[in-house]
Amino acid sequence: MSGYLKQFEQLDWDGLSLDVYSRSGRQVELSLIKSGNGIRLTFDDFKTLVSPAAFAYLPLMISQSQQLTKQRFGHTISMYIPLYLSNLCANDCTYCGFSMSNHIKRKTLNKDEVVAELKVIKQKGYDSILLVTGEHQSKVGMDYFREMVPIVKKYFSYVALEIQPLNQFEYTELKSLGVDSVLVYQETYQPRTYAQHHLKGNKTDFLYRLDTADRLGKASIDKIGIGALLGLDEWRIDSVFAAHHLEYLQSRYWRSRFSVSFPRLRPCEGGIKPKSLISDQQLIQLICAYRLCFPEVELSLSTRESAELRDFLVLCGVTHMSAESSTQPGGYINRDSELEQFSISDNRATEEVTSMLIQKNIDVIWHDWSRGFSS
Repeated sequence: MSGYLKQFEQLDWDGLSLDVYSRSGRQVELSLIKSGNGIRLTFDDFKTLVSPAAFAYLPLMISQSQQLTKQRFGHTISMYIPLYLSNLCANDCTYCGFSMSNHIKRKTLNKDEVVAELKVIKQKGYDSILLVTGEHQSKVGMDYFREMVPIVKKYFSYVALEIQPLNQFEYTELKSLGVDSVLVYQETYQPRTYAQHHLKGNKTDFLYRLDTADRLGKASIDKIGIGALLGLDEWRIDSVFAAHHLEYLQSRYWRSRFSVSFPRLRPCEGGIKPKSLISDQQLIQLICAYRLCFPEVELSLSTRESAELRDFLVLCGVTHMSAESSTQPGGYINRDSELEQFSISDNRATEEVTSMLIQKNIDVIWHDWSRGFSS
């Protein structure tokens, strides 16, 4: 094994859990003193700041996170919007509405349907788009992406993908076609839990998925997005593993940028109850911990979360957010709940979200960082 897989082998879930849950208030104070004095925090500090002991210090974490976010990103929020191209999936996953065992309508957008969706989205002001599909290698694989990515690139300057894991040479080809960013979530870093929730299909291969970010880095993808599905297992420990993964990627693939997302389990067809509930206040703690320990990393929040929570988090760590999202193929022209992946919480129109940001004196950014500036 090589890359992050080799480092992952050396980690112990139970040992890290004991470490995190044994942190003291004094350790939290020392980490926050370091942060307040401008000293770079470490992975060990991250374990401290996501611990139960740190929850009592949340007001100070919020204050420091606000200051650091303004220092590194200014008063800005970058906007993106997801476009679901297909809900076909060859995996059976217990938590996902697209799972092959769910009896839902299936649809894959053709060229004309994609163009129609792009035109509607473009009118909303977006210039950064996230293309999402279920994981179906034969029907929604490289041939489909070769056709659709150049079409999308004609309308949007920045194109991100959230699709099935691919090989390095395929990511290299997608980059040449105009893909700027790829998001791939491990879902959970606990192999036993992973196996319990991924029952059939290529996604059952835990190690191949875990190696995906390395393949993206070797393909020189501009931005790599990672994260865990909060609720599948103990959220603190999954987040510690994700932070460890991020630290490795930053040191190894320094030419790429990185983003972290914080998806919590949402209601969907065939969905499950979370094993580990993470409250709104704990989610705020987690996001602040990431901001304090990874000050330059983009933190993204989707419409899974409520309007009230999103309005608060734009002031204390989040730098990227979506609005008016549809989680179904063709959902910006014809909404059909039978096609969606999961239910969203923040249903506000784009204009409402941008108005909120402006009222908070936040500049709305529609265009992501151009590849020309990072090459």
